[in-house]
Amino acid sequence: MEFVMKQALGGATKDMGKMLGGDEEKDPDAAKKEEERQEALRQEEEERKAKYAKMEAEREAMRQGIRDKYGIKKKEEREAEAQAALEANAEGSLTRPKKAIPPGCGDEPEEEDESILDTVIKYLPGPLQDMFKK
Repeated sequence: MEFVMKQALGGATKDMGKMLGGDEEKDPDAAKKEEERQEALRQEEEERKAKYAKMEAEREAMRQGIRDKYGIKKKEEREAEAQAALEANAEGSLTRPKKAIPPGCGDEPEEEDESILDTVIKYLPGPLQDMFKK
């Protein structure tokens, strides 16, 4: 009976040794298998990148068709044209280019104020209109 116990525990102790961090059996093909696995992962990654590059090229072709149909320019093209226009204006100048003033900033505020005041006065009763006109 003792012999049977040793045989039964003999295989178990070998596995227990592995779990406790003991010597593991070295697989002679482990390095080769790992290299093949890494190569397969690289190949899958390349295929995935190629797939998404193809999809993006198709999307860009569709976008370009829409741009052509509706006369829309790409953002980079618009920026390049604006930069070229600034450079063309500043070509003969010795000073730095002027900053662009947004429309409505400092153009004609006095006339606008007067026109608003005139509009309000029109809707006032007669005696009040006379007071504001003086």
